[in-house]
Amino acid sequence: MIVIRNARILGGEPRDILIANGLISEIGAGLGGDTVIEADGLIALPGLVDLHTHLREPGREDAETVETGTRAAAMGGFTAVHAMANTSPVADTAGVVEQVWRRGQEAGHCDVHPVGAVTSGLEGKHLAELGAMADSQARVRVFSDDGKCVSDAVLMRRALEYVKAFDGVVAQHAQEPRLTEGAQLNEGEVSGRLGLTGWPAVAEEAIIARDCLLAAHVGSRLHVCHVSTAGSVEIIRWAKSKGWNVTAEVTPHHLLLTDSCAEASPVGPYNPIYKVNPPLRTHDDVTALREALADGTIDCVATDHAPHPVEDKETEWAAAAMGMIGLETALSVVQEAMVETGLLDWAGVADRMSARPARIGRLSGQGLPLEVGSPANITLYDPAVRTPVDPTAMVSRSRNTPYEGLTLPGRVVATLLRGRPTVLDGKLV
Repeated sequence: MIVIRNARILGGEPRDILIANGLISEIGAGLGGDTVIEADGLIALPGLVDLHTHLREPGREDAETVETGTRAAAMGGFTAVHAMANTSPVADTAGVVEQVWRRGQEAGHCDVHPVGAVTSGLEGKHLAELGAMADSQARVRVFSDDGKCVSDAVLMRRALEYVKAFDGVVAQHAQEPRLTEGAQLNEGEVSGRLGLTGWPAVAEEAIIARDCLLAAHVGSRLHVCHVSTAGSVEIIRWAKSKGWNVTAEVTPHHLLLTDSCAEASPVGPYNPIYKVNPPLRTHDDVTALREALADGTIDCVATDHAPHPVEDKETEWAAAAMGMIGLETALSVVQEAMVETGLLDWAGVADRMSARPARIGRLSGQGLPLEVGSPANITLYDPAVRTPVDPTAMVSRSRNTPYEGLTLPGRVVATLLRGRPTVLDGKLV
């Protein structure tokens, strides 16, 4: 048995948590156990759940693998991640999603739930084997062509209709392709000064509006990936007011960074570390996203952890790959953007980073409250420390973090997966 001593559950008063057989067996004071984890001053949260992680395996093991990506997830306090489908080969068949699922089981650092592609080969022409992936050992319930938009309205309708049979959800990468041809940076003053092709907000908003209407029309579940604009927030808020089954996520980087980073980088303008899809937006967009996460219009935080090898990022802006890593810094960024600004308390953080993503992904054993009888999926977090972000100290195979040199609050001290420590004293077990 393990006892976690003096942990502040959701930031409350210190309590001891006794763990036996992978479950929380008792919560109280003065509890004893075979192994003691001292948690004075630490906040206990339900293990974090990420709806949007790129593990790159199979096919791009030079950027990340299931092994290295789940190690990074554990270091960030995650006990479950959803692995996106844009691998090589694409995760569009039962065979590929089962391969990813098994690799997650073998690695053992956190639960890995593959996301199935909506269309074969992410080509946007024919539906993938949605039913076969849902019936596979991986039990896929989230489907997405992330990285590409399902831009064909008829195909999107068919996907939404199909997943109803097994309570699945289609997670849309909202990007109207004709409006973003050659786009490089948020369309606005900064892109104009830098001479980069603008990426208009309406390219995201138009798809979200269309898909909310489609989801309502067929009575299905829609999830909107990486919302980035104030206009998108208003559309989602409207859809929810109608009672439609629409959920949405925001990334940590869209809660903290703006398009001005591309102009005012510490190493000068055009630093491709800030090139991401969807692009970083304006200060007003960031404010709207924070408020929407606080009031529940946006349901959850998802990292969109997108690792790339050095040669894919350290090049000229136009040629650089889009994406940032984020698993190891997500909780710190949320503390900076949401907790220290008074927009969320720690119970709110647990709701947005554990309970809601688990519910959207239909994960039965994750995202549950820290109470007697629940699986002991626990993150112990020190909110008091502040540390400069050092990419060389990260365990992800890639180093493309946009936070290098920034001092962020907090540190994950321990992560437990069903009572088994995967991180202790800030180090992998």
